[in-house]
Amino acid sequence: MSGFRLGVITDEISQELSEALDVAEEFALDGVEIRSVWDRSPFELTGEDGERIRALTRERGLSVCGISAPFFKCALDSEEERRAHLAGLERCIRLAELWEAPIIRGFSFWGEGTFDQALPRIAEAYQEPAKLAARHGITLALESDPSVHGVNGRQLARLVDAIGSPAVRALWDPGNDLYAPLPERPYPEGYEAIRGWIAHVHLKDARLLNGQAEGCCFGEGEMDWEGQLRALKRDGYQGWLVMETHYRLAAVLSEEELKRPGGASFSAGGREPTRRCLKALRELLRTVDS
Repeated sequence: MSGFRLGVITDEISQELSEALDVAEEFALDGVEIRSVWDRSPFELTGEDGERIRALTRERGLSVCGISAPFFKCALDSEEERRAHLAGLERCIRLAELWEAPIIRGFSFWGEGTFDQALPRIAEAYQEPAKLAARHGITLALESDPSVHGVNGRQLARLVDAIGSPAVRALWDPGNDLYAPLPERPYPEGYEAIRGWIAHVHLKDARLLNGQAEGCCFGEGEMDWEGQLRALKRDGYQGWLVMETHYRLAAVLSEEELKRPGGASFSAGGREPTRRCLKALRELLRTVDS
């Protein structure tokens, strides 16, 4: 279908991997992305955990398409935090090699200070992890996020360009633009800025209520997903589309849960909204393909 491979971030469904894999099988997905499993982040998963995840996914015929690590969601000015995240990245690379996962997600540090002042320092901070990723044949995919320095497509494009490594590319999540403090229409404006750098795509949607974004079912929010998917198809994108639901039926995710997603409280109530989002995605892709 459209040349896209489809996946879901497992902790949007459950902390129990088998429950998430049930949903992936139900919707005939190609794979899953790992963010938190059994209440452990990728930085905390052990070698035994990694072997278990490999066995469970392969048993279902599913790929692990990426690791949603919180890499460099930390203070740019803290050498201690940066070294801890580099150690976390090394653990993620070992897991990625075990799972044959090509992508590890990264960020551009907490958004303290101005973007223009931070940009050269972020580019410098990424030189060591970029070399590490390149040695292992892994792509670091930087994601825009309202809590970090790169909040939208235009800033994310500047970051990836400034880092200047073929091992560092963009994770395009246009739904995150709806939460961003700087105005930008995710599609077409944000996409036009970032499209030459995209290695991976996340899917979510949100409505704007009194100027604030609130997660909703995929395709029912402010994001022009039909236009975005048609553009990706037109431009020959052959990578993954990974559902990152970020909404619940009986609750609203808190700002802290959105900033640091993961764990049991975050996953609670995620199964049914994710099923609805995946159903809507399948229906929209049929329209895009017609």
